[in-house]
Amino acid sequence: MKKVKITVLKTTLDKELAEEYGVKGLTACPMLQEGQVFLADYAKPEGFCDEAWKAIYQYVFALAHGSGKEVFYYADWIRKPGIAICSCNDGLRPVIFKLESTDEESHIEYAPIR
Repeated sequence: MKKVKITVLKTTLDKELAEEYGVKGLTACPMLQEGQVFLADYAKPEGFCDEAWKAIYQYVFALAHGSGKEVFYYADWIRKPGIAICSCNDGLRPVIFKLESTDEESHIEYAPIR
């Protein structure tokens, strides 16, 4: 299994929806900052948002387990192999992530099944 590099590309705020539905003073996500980088394999990286992890972990898992040589979804989404562009599921202030497969081995040791 390989590690996956997660880069925060954008923190956004949909001003129209935030005005209608958000609390007063709502801003872009305060938990993550543009340019932050995390490394992951099967587990959520320390300091990473729980809800964002739920939204992207299946792509991280796929890249960590060998999808790095392929393009996702029959090449009709991302044109570069080993990359996925994903977002968290916050409808008012989504955070956009770039996920990249790496050559760095994960140091996870699996116990044998008995």
